Amino acid sequence: MNPDPNSNGLNRRQFLDRLAKAGISITAACAAGFWFHDAKGPTLSKNDQSNLILPDFSIDAPGQKMSIVRGEDRVATLRMALKSLGGVETFIKKGDRVLLKVNAAFASPAMLSATTHPAIITEMTQLCFRAGAVSVVVTDNPINDPTSCFTLTGIADAARSAGARVLLPRDDLFSPMTVKDAKLIRNWPVLYKPFTDISKVIGMAPLKDHHRSGASMTMKNWYGLLGGRRNIFHQDIHSIIMELAMMVKPSFVILDATTSMMTNGPTGGSLSDLKNTNTMIVSTDQVAADAFGASLLGRSLDELPFIGKAEAAGIGTADYHKLNPVMASI
Repeated sequence: MNPDPNSNGLNRRQFLDRLAKAGISITAACAAGFWFHDAKGPTLSKNDQSNLILPDFSIDAPGQKMSIVRGEDRVATLRMALKSLGGVETFIKKGDRVLLKVNAAFASPAMLSATTHPAIITEMTQLCFRAGAVSVVVTDNPINDPTSCFTLTGIADAARSAGARVLLPRDDLFSPMTVKDAKLIRNWPVLYKPFTDISKVIGMAPLKDHHRSGASMTMKNWYGLLGGRRNIFHQDIHSIIMELAMMVKPSFVILDATTSMMTNGPTGGSLSDLKNTNTMIVSTDQVAADAFGASLLGRSLDELPFIGKAEAAGIGTADYHKLNPVMASI
């Protein structure tokens, strides 16, 4: 028998109304719970605070700060670029423990230029050991499955063949960090542990288009250190890139523009997206490196606000000419 709508119990309309409100409340609570859990990772709680900071790995070395070498052979141009800055020995000393922060974001072959090319990972690792480094670690926190990314890109084999240790991201390698004066990187999980017991850091990035930030270069490369639901930073992509550059002070950066992804970045997927720009940039100033990289992509600095933001924050100079870069060709 159907209940009497005029009885003291809930009528059908009241029942459905309350059921709908309850459903909305439950859904919102679940969504909020998922966001907090996923955004901060399994090891963090809502009230965790951290005073962890990354050491300053920059080098106050005399002489040139930036080198731009033209040529088709990326290994040869990398060697020339480092030689023109005084040689790798200017940066890597006997006993150093080096971390190479590569871009291994996608499970795609090296020929698509979406990731750091394995040839320069092998070369940089070997150069570090020849200069006296006792260890080299290669790491990143890819967007896709880490094992697949490091394997299909050729990065894992390239690193290991040269004697480097490949460190894939794990929960226990992340720690909450708050960057001083930052608005976004506050109590956020960062791939921190690989930087412990490290004395030199080298950022190695390909030059490519990016549909959100306009370009992905050396400063954007640090995005791979973020854990949690880092895609929420896409709404303020230029500020997060600037804050990442505040967080990481590398010994130097390498921007590989031998083959640049001009369109459909950051993943690409077609050879038609690529252009042989035949340039290798090595710089102790990541802002200057990106500013020059922008010119190869045909982007103005106004189109890439993160460069101006980083300069305003005192991270480096957007006017790379001030560094009197060494220009060479092979």
